Amino acid sequence: CSACAIGKSTKKTHKPKSEDTNQEKLYLLHMELCGPMCVESVNGKKYILVTVDDYSRFTWVKFLRSKDETLDFIIKFLKMIQVRLKVPVLRIRTDNGTEFVNQTLHDYYEEVDISHETLVACSPQQNGVVKRRNHTLIEADCMMLIFTQAPLFLWAEVVTTACFTQNRSIIRLRHGKTPYELLHSKLPD
Repeated sequence: CSACAIGKSTKKTHKPKSEDTNQEKLYLLHMELCGPMCVESVNGKKYILVTVDDYSRFTWVKFLRSKDETLDFIIKFLKMIQVRLKVPVLRIRTDNGTEFVNQTLHDYYEEVDISHETLVACSPQQNGVVKRRNHTLIEADCMMLIFTQAPLFLWAEVVTTACFTQNRSIIRLRHGKTPYELLHSKLPD
């Protein structure tokens, strides 16, 4: 359809890595902050913090009003997810944005023994996992907004819906399971 053609416009991709090196959930989390968006969401949010588990490809999205909210949310999120899944986060991979590279997070990572990996400047393919998921979410967002002719300020709700759906429907071929099944070790409700 025309909405799909418009929403799926891309440029050439880089060659993917040849092997899956991660065998445990929460061993490595990829994080990226997207924004500011052109239109504020219905709740006044302009940024999306996207977090992807390398093993399962389970994705979390958090909408923020400003970059300044990122630091507090990351610490709360890491505490919550480790308690909920009873598994420690061992590594985090981000770009060199100040929302990710600062003394507060450095001290927190050191305290809880998390290794923080940052990317080489101008090498977005090093964090291709989260870049690809961002692209997939934004593409789905654009297509749904175009197809439904919904107001643009509903973009955050649409991204949430796309993320929820992808976590429960995209099958990881290597494992034959959805991201939800791999992360939670059970079928979704």
